[in-house]
Amino acid sequence: MITNVARGVQAFTSNAFLVEGERTVLVDTGSNFDAVERIRDRGADLDAVVLTHTHPDHVGNLQSVKEAFGVEAWGFDTDQPGVDHAIEDGETVQLGDDSYVALHTPGHKNDHLCFYSSGANVLFAGDLIFQNGSFGRTDLEEGDRDRLIESIDRVKERTDDHLAEMYVGHGPSVTTNPYQDVELAGRAARMR
Repeated sequence: MITNVARGVQAFTSNAFLVEGERTVLVDTGSNFDAVERIRDRGADLDAVVLTHTHPDHVGNLQSVKEAFGVEAWGFDTDQPGVDHAIEDGETVQLGDDSYVALHTPGHKNDHLCFYSSGANVLFAGDLIFQNGSFGRTDLEEGDRDRLIESIDRVKERTDDHLAEMYVGHGPSVTTNPYQDVELAGRAARMR
């Protein structure tokens, strides 16, 4: 089961997805709300935190979550504060009950990862791709439009029209034809 524990928060935050199952993880921690309380309200106990990237809105609650549940954080770059273990490009990561391949997808931020499960037909897209073909900002430090386009293309090549659910860093998740949103993001990002 995948639940956005940041749902309904009025402060600026990313989504934070609690993926329950054999290995219960929090994908991104969000910021500016009590993530620990919301996880506990679900009766969940975390095994790990997995990060799509380390912008402050995605990791603001990282330290409190790590301390409250006694867990470590996994992300692309262990030089980033709070990231305890590296996830390599192409590495398999268990989220809940399913195996996901980690895809290094820079362009929004250098340490950005997406996670795709062909078995579950689920994509955690972070801030790379959003609903209706929107895509991540490239005007922040480490942003690069050309690399972002390459990353979107990589996700498009890896997924297909069987993609059932796409969980994004901001806004609503996509459960109706998310592959179309991936294709649209690739086209939109090319418009300058």
